[in-house]
Amino acid sequence: MGDRGNRRRKKKNAHISRRDFLKFTGTVAIGAGVLPRLIWLDDAIAAIPASEGYLLFDTKKCQGCLSCMLACSLVHEGTENLSFARIQILQNSFGKFPDDLTMAQCRQCVEPACVEACPQKALYVDKKNGNVRTVDAKKCIGCKSCVQACPFEPSRALWNPDKKRALKCDLCSGAPFWDKKGGPKGKQACVEVCPLNAIQFTKKIPGQKGDTGYKVNLRGAEWKRLGYPTD
Repeated sequence: MGDRGNRRRKKKNAHISRRDFLKFTGTVAIGAGVLPRLIWLDDAIAAIPASEGYLLFDTKKCQGCLSCMLACSLVHEGTENLSFARIQILQNSFGKFPDDLTMAQCRQCVEPACVEACPQKALYVDKKNGNVRTVDAKKCIGCKSCVQACPFEPSRALWNPDKKRALKCDLCSGAPFWDKKGGPKGKQACVEVCPLNAIQFTKKIPGQKGDTGYKVNLRGAEWKRLGYPTD
């Protein structure tokens, strides 16, 4: 019984995640007074800087007109194709307001699984454009690792079957068919085109657990003047 118990404990402890390893080594390093060595370890892992921009939305304000999707496709691909939109409006015919529709946009995650999963570094952090997580089409080999790695459903990393490459929101920093400056320091087509201002750009990092940090109340005084509730 003792040998069997030992084998079980060994098997249980055989696999350790990188996050757990860092926690363990960090505790040991600090306890032993070797903080400089821990800092060197962090540099080797190369921590990913946070994006300088995020998209928020109000499901009670959105009417599902799909203007944001059409605008996104136009400025990025030069064509009106909802499948090529980096932002997706999901409609549920059986859902009750306000859960009958929602917006699936890239969250510009603080810990982007898509970036870490790309074997070619085609999906990367664009430091020249506010650290947005974006795709280098020239490097993308179409392996769909980013699409599969995204922890959200549907995946925020999309697939272009025509060009055989990944697509992802870049806050319009690389929109070739738009005459305005995009990115965190510019404007975003979806925000500009929304007739009800149901999408908002922010530089503040939203809460990363669930959708509560990205689903916000954008119903202000103008909404009240129209006779609609603001709660």
